Amino acid sequence: MLSNKIEKAINKQINHEFTNAYTYLAMSAWFDNQNLSGFAHWMRLQREDELSHAAKLVEFVVDRGGRVELESIGKPKGSYNSPKEAIAAALKLEQTTTALVNNLFGLAAEEKDYATQSRLQWFVDEQVEEEKSVSEILAKLEMAGDSKGTLLMLDHQLAKRGKS
Repeated sequence: MLSNKIEKAINKQINHEFTNAYTYLAMSAWFDNQNLSGFAHWMRLQREDELSHAAKLVEFVVDRGGRVELESIGKPKGSYNSPKEAIAAALKLEQTTTALVNNLFGLAAEEKDYATQSRLQWFVDEQVEEEKSVSEILAKLEMAGDSKGTLLMLDHQLAKRGKS
């Protein structure tokens, strides 16, 4: 059985994951509008990842006899000045997610909720991968500067991303 504190914190994380998914969907649409279909594809797959993360947490709460409480999701930002700005926003999103996961893991440790710690270890590890992936794209955009050719090459590379 989940404690009330843990249940509330996991519900907050579930809603954060759904918010991320919605944000990545908006980013995908923006990239499509910029004719950068590879970036858009990458963002759509990020959206699917976030939905998967939320589903894992929902299942865990239910399995532990808890109650899932979904909240409203606000309107995501739908426009950026550049691909670099959009990717930088994605990195901030992932960094926020990492902080929330770490806080949740810490709370589970305080509560001596070993089952939650065990489940959250996957999320801790996943966030290392998520931040690395977005950081690499941002670094490549920074190296590219104003080079449209390099931007198109990166777009082509991102189009090859497969499902996780």
